[in-house]
Amino acid sequence: MSLKAGLMNANLESPVAAQRLPEHAIYKPNAKGGGGVIRFGLNPDKAAVFVDAASQSGERQFDWENKVTMKWGLADLGAALSVLQGRQPQAKLFHQSEKANSAFELRHRDDPDRAPYLMGVSRQEAADKSVRKVTIPLTHAEAAVLEEVLAAAVRRLVGW
Repeated sequence: MSLKAGLMNANLESPVAAQRLPEHAIYKPNAKGGGGVIRFGLNPDKAAVFVDAASQSGERQFDWENKVTMKWGLADLGAALSVLQGRQPQAKLFHQSEKANSAFELRHRDDPDRAPYLMGVSRQEAADKSVRKVTIPLTHAEAAVLEEVLAAAVRRLVGW
């Protein structure tokens, strides 16, 4: 049986539907239910990395239905990498549209009693000014992996 036939038998519309784009998620649930997840997904066809953030909605559940999404290009990737590589203490990204304003912040913290990085994504709706925000701490290990993931995305998007 061909791949296409097998996919059609699996009730998928096309072979593309079965293709999974590369992604990296950092899950940070907490006992109080105030945690979150931030996921980075590479989409070479759109020459971008999509950043999705969802709040914790249960013990091991996240509110993906009300997620915040940002589309990052090379400049956005460079801003986040500059913090992860120690070139600057923080990066703040703002994306505006008619429907909403989205923001991303990544900052390095020197407080030895706290995680060394803090990352947040937020969205304010234009219609009612409501705000959704997800903020999570990052360990050095998580930051190191994220740095490699974002650097790989840059190489892939540039075509090197």
